[in-house]
Amino acid sequence: MKAIASTKTIAAALCIAALFGCQKGSTGSTTETKKEGPVVAEVNGSTITTGDFTRELKNLPEYLKSMADTPQGRKEMMDTMVIRELILQQAAKDGLDKSPEIAEKLADLKKRLIVESFLKKKVETDAKVSDEDLKKFYEQNKDKFKTGDQMRASHILVKTEKAAKDILAQIKAGGKFEELAKKNSVDASAAQGGDLGWFNKGSMVPVFEKAALALKEGQVSDVVKSDFGYHIIKLTGKRSAGVRPFEEVKEQIKAAVMPSKQQEVFQKIKDELKKTAKINIKEDVLNSIGGAKGDGKPAAAPAAPATPAAPGK
Repeated sequence: MKAIASTKTIAAALCIAALFGCQKGSTGSTTETKKEGPVVAEVNGSTITTGDFTRELKNLPEYLKSMADTPQGRKEMMDTMVIRELILQQAAKDGLDKSPEIAEKLADLKKRLIVESFLKKKVETDAKVSDEDLKKFYEQNKDKFKTGDQMRASHILVKTEKAAKDILAQIKAGGKFEELAKKNSVDASAAQGGDLGWFNKGSMVPVFEKAALALKEGQVSDVVKSDFGYHIIKLTGKRSAGVRPFEEVKEQIKAAVMPSKQQEVFQKIKDELKKTAKINIKEDVLNSIGGAKGDGKPAAAPAAPATPAAPGK
């Protein structure tokens, strides 16, 4: 199912992200950061607070944030933060945190973070794309935004039929679909009240699509079973084939044109920095860097720093 990712896959990705630390430059125990908020977990005397959890959540990749905002996602993430704290504590007992190798890597990481922060700030300030530019791109490329017949739906996904029937009963009794989705759904769409957005025919698994097509706008389905679990589906819109409106594709257009704008800004930064700098590259020494054999061949040229992602991405 294209719009409904496997919960096991996402949970695994969530655990990996939390285990290795989502905070850019995070290198130590949660005790090394300023503690904010109530304590949510204690690990051998160290504490994990709501502030620690919020920082982790904030720095998760975008595609994982909504998953981590579900009850099951929060539980998975907290469990992995606890495991990470235990690993950090054991590593400290083994003296690994004081090793020369770690110190060298920390020094290198600090330099990279400073460069990244500088470039990000400059790009966010200078790499602006106006609404006029976006609209111009839209008008010149309308063919790219044509779609077939589409529908929009929300759903609540749970693991058992009993849970699904209980939720359906609450909806029939007047419960708000969106609130029940946020509270109970194990899908990544839970944070958006179960909203899956607009999708074309063939985007969903057949059993889901068949049930959605049978609904009238605003109507809620019975329990629908798929390989992902048990769904309750609410059809929220239908529209005929045509060109998608500008406001709907505005962010998509921005994502398409932003990289070239960012590269333009990056090139400008390089040119400005070099303009007033005194630089002396010793070509003979550079060309002698060729490994242990000393073959005199130039080493591969270092790659330019990666262009920072678009703000907020």
